[in-house]
Amino acid sequence: MSKKARRDDKTSSQEDSLKGYKGYAREKLEAAGAKIWNIVEIETDKRVVRGIILPRSEFEQDTTHVNLKLKSGYNVGIELTDLTKITVQGYEAGEYRLPEKEIVYNEKLPKISLLGTGGTISSRLDYRTGAVHPAITPAELFTAIPELADLCNLYPEVIFNLLSEDMDPAHWVELARIIVKKIKDENVDGVVIAHGTDTLCMTGAALSFLLQELPVPIVLVGSQRSSDRPSSDSAMNLINAVQFAAKADAAEVLLCMSGSSSHDFGLLHRPGLTRKMHSSRRDAFKTIQTIPFGKIQKGEITIFEKTYQKRNKDRELKANLKMDPKVALLYHFPGIQPDLIETIIEKKYHGLVLAGTGLGHVSSNLLDPLKRAIAEGIAVVMTVQTLWGFTGMQVYQRGREELAIGIIPGHNLLPETAYAKLCWVLGQTRNLDEIKQLMLQNIAGEILTRETIAGYLIMQGIEPGLETYYKSPK
Repeated sequence: MSKKARRDDKTSSQEDSLKGYKGYAREKLEAAGAKIWNIVEIETDKRVVRGIILPRSEFEQDTTHVNLKLKSGYNVGIELTDLTKITVQGYEAGEYRLPEKEIVYNEKLPKISLLGTGGTISSRLDYRTGAVHPAITPAELFTAIPELADLCNLYPEVIFNLLSEDMDPAHWVELARIIVKKIKDENVDGVVIAHGTDTLCMTGAALSFLLQELPVPIVLVGSQRSSDRPSSDSAMNLINAVQFAAKADAAEVLLCMSGSSSHDFGLLHRPGLTRKMHSSRRDAFKTIQTIPFGKIQKGEITIFEKTYQKRNKDRELKANLKMDPKVALLYHFPGIQPDLIETIIEKKYHGLVLAGTGLGHVSSNLLDPLKRAIAEGIAVVMTVQTLWGFTGMQVYQRGREELAIGIIPGHNLLPETAYAKLCWVLGQTRNLDEIKQLMLQNIAGEILTRETIAGYLIMQGIEPGLETYYKSPK
């Protein structure tokens, strides 16, 4: 075995003082007498960096870098070379648990259920282990964000501990069942759901179909940056979501996320019209086709939507808790082959959402297999890849051919919204005529009669002038 191989193969003991470090980086740190949680000064040929050595994941394969937590709160990776000098200056162990503040019930405040499903907002990084832990306890939560105690009686509960990409229709149904129990049996005044941002809109859209005629609001909230980072949006987003759930005169399923890059206000969005439009910005979520449902800033709630369902605890919640997971979502691309459609048929899927080009088009080689799919009872819905805009399948010959074989035009439905809706619709019926009728029925504000100019012009991260459009949207 070569020297390098012996380095890379070297592993830690059970009580590892350099957890996750391998190969050259481990040998370099050991030579300096450095351990995890040591405060060190690292001098390279370009700079001098001072920070705390953090543990690394056991799955980390890199063998040349050390992870440091800086005084600013940010983490950084430093490449180690033969010229790097490491000096140990102290020790500061990481802590996970917060002191727990006593919770006192206030009969004058509303009762809000906070359901944790996983994701950045409902987790904290334990630097001693490198693991991410699920939502903190109620007492810890009030310690971390004391403003919550002045807004409501909050009852947090961890339902799932999932990365949002692991959510599926079965989780949506289970979450809806729990919400029904909270509203009907526990008589809460609102529900807040902490959720990962990657599929936040899809879960929100699914819940808006599963749960109708809501008596109280359901607000999904996430964060783009974890609570251990100085630039985290988790606290403000959660405060805004809880405030809206506790006080707003609205009873719909909504998303609450940061509304600007300066992180000074939050926006409320109808999930069926919303998309995550940036991988890391805090103001990543945009309402598509129109302006957001509302805004919350420093406790002041403004609702822009003219027509919406008001809060009414006497309203009877309608729960249609069936979803069909046998639905596929397929984006058209140049060179796509018919065997993709044929596989969907052979695997006995019940529904297919297509994200077509232009006004909703696919290549000619897909027409025959799509015709066969529809003949075998598979519901096929067309949406557009452009996101903004509507399907227009009567305009060109290809669109007319698609309509002739029975493809359902998705109107303004976003591909992900169409997917969640088709899962729900197929849970109610397998009749193709009924499916078409339900897919084109406005159930939770996801269907628009027209696109507003303001929706396209201003909701793309361009912030100056937003207030003017909010006051008189066109």
